Amino acid sequence: MRNLVTIKAGAFVAFTLMLLAATINNSWAAKNTLGLPDFTGLVEAHSTAVVNISTSQRVTRSEQPERPHGIPPGVPLDDFLKRFFGDKERGGRDGHPDLFDAKSLGSGFIISEDGYVLTNNHVIKEADEIIVRLSDRREFIAEVIGMDKRSDVALLKIDADDLPIVKIGDSNALKVGEWVLAIGSPFGFDHTVTAGIVSAKGRSLPSENYVPFIQTDVAINPGNSGGPLFNLDGEVIGINSQIYSRTGGFMGLSFAIPMDMAMNVVDQLKDSGRVTRGWFGILIQDVTRELAESFEMEKPIGALVAKVIAESPAEAAGIKIGDVIVAFNGQEVVSSSALPPMVGSTRVGETIETSIVREGKSIMIDVEIGELPLDDDLRLSTTQKNPNNEIEIERLVLIVSELEEVQKEILEEGKSGVYVDSVGRGPAAHAGLRKGDIIVMMDNQNIDDIKGFKAIVEGLKEGRSVPVLVQRHSGPVFLALKLMEDE
Repeated sequence: MRNLVTIKAGAFVAFTLMLLAATINNSWAAKNTLGLPDFTGLVEAHSTAVVNISTSQRVTRSEQPERPHGIPPGVPLDDFLKRFFGDKERGGRDGHPDLFDAKSLGSGFIISEDGYVLTNNHVIKEADEIIVRLSDRREFIAEVIGMDKRSDVALLKIDADDLPIVKIGDSNALKVGEWVLAIGSPFGFDHTVTAGIVSAKGRSLPSENYVPFIQTDVAINPGNSGGPLFNLDGEVIGINSQIYSRTGGFMGLSFAIPMDMAMNVVDQLKDSGRVTRGWFGILIQDVTRELAESFEMEKPIGALVAKVIAESPAEAAGIKIGDVIVAFNGQEVVSSSALPPMVGSTRVGETIETSIVREGKSIMIDVEIGELPLDDDLRLSTTQKNPNNEIEIERLVLIVSELEEVQKEILEEGKSGVYVDSVGRGPAAHAGLRKGDIIVMMDNQNIDDIKGFKAIVEGLKEGRSVPVLVQRHSGPVFLALKLMEDE
């Protein structure tokens, strides 16, 4: 009997081990299914619509692109570098400058069977000749239909029919963490495939704040610019445009232009040859924790208005310096970088409901969106001066003086302020004030002169942050100043 029980127990244990093994195998299979994707089908189906783009331009020696990182002639890669940075055509006789045939390489992709090609503006700008080479080695001289510097998108046309095309996807549906794949010509190596994931969405870069870039960790190098970024469904959801690098090579941060924005640019370039964008007419900055406290906000969100351009839509709508824009057309403005793409993509002439915080109160303002001017350089500069009538403001530990006429001229009409001559260790320095600043507003009060400035400072309460608006070389900026209770 004991043997029978022992046999039954052994059989039960064996059966349990079999079930456990099956469970482990199934779990492994599930993990394997959710592992690295197979890109082979995607590449086979869509790589033929990716093209190589080469350009040439005749430039003088002074205009020749520099060799990267000071690499000297004669190194093993010299022939390779000449291909990208131009080879000198010996000459220079009769006082004529030496000429160079400067070349550049990039990528692109075909969006219509009759030969429309998308690439980056920086790939083909100022080119004398643009050659588009297909995957079957055919080459065509391309015509430029239109270029848009702000979005870095260029639309080309080649004389061909029945071409392979990409599928355009919805970049708005893209999710952070999703797999993506790039095909391009890094360093001239045609149809190189690299893959990675979406690292972030809606990135704003210093070079262009109207584009909400898609950030990825896909390996992108010189020559990839203008190439497509695919999702796993084989749809193009971005145009590879820029990388962040301290070495000139890939460091894990690459940026792509969303296709919904790119196709909007394409439609406008086809229709009119130019691109229009919505315009608010303000200069903005982020809201820090200290500034949020000074504006009586619960958390640091929104876009703080540091300047309102004269005769702009914002001025017409009644937006004021010190307002914090927290929502635009029903969308929350989390940071200042989120607002320009929202405004830029809005149709000119459309009236948009805008939510702002003013002196701690929430109000709604309707703004009729204008057209972004062609010359959008709104930065002002200040002129250094020889200070006179200096007065020390002991409570802030800084020295200020009255403005000279040349400085008053660069401020908005009717505005004045005081010039910061020096800043010592104290509340002013802790707030970020520095020599050369012009303080034009403090605690939501305009500053007319030193006398008025001293009166405002004397009335400041300890332990409370107050907003300070200053004018700098780079433009107006808000700072948060707090007098500590033990000072």
